[in-house]
Amino acid sequence: MIKAFAVAVSGVLAGSAALAGPYVNVENNAGYSGGDYLGATTDVHVGFEGGDGVYSYYVQGGPAFVSPQGEDGEFELSGKLGGSVQATEQFGIYGELSFITAEEDPSVGSKIGVKYNF
Repeated sequence: MIKAFAVAVSGVLAGSAALAGPYVNVENNAGYSGGDYLGATTDVHVGFEGGDGVYSYYVQGGPAFVSPQGEDGEFELSGKLGGSVQATEQFGIYGELSFITAEEDPSVGSKIGVKYNF
C-alpha cells in the first residue's frame, strides 16, 4: 500500500501542471507520557508543493534537532513526502511518508487517512 502511494505521488510530481514555489516549514513535536516530558524534535524544512485539479502533493526536508529529556541534543536529517486526492466535494484521501536519520537505524513513518466535510 505504501509503495503504491509513493508511486502515485511520484506520478503527480512528474506530471504536475501547477507548482507553487518553495516554502519553509518549522515544526516542533514534543512527547509526554503520564505527565512526564520525554523530549522534542524540531524540524526546519524547505519544501515544494503543487497540484493539478483534485490532486495535491508536497515534498520537504532538512535538519531536525532531536532533544531527548535529560540528554544532549543532536542534529539529524528528516523529510516528508505527502499528497491528497479530493475524491468528491466532501470526501478526500491523504497520505504521508516521513523519515529521520539516526546513528543506528533511520526511522520511517507513514500516515494515511480520509477526511469528510459536512
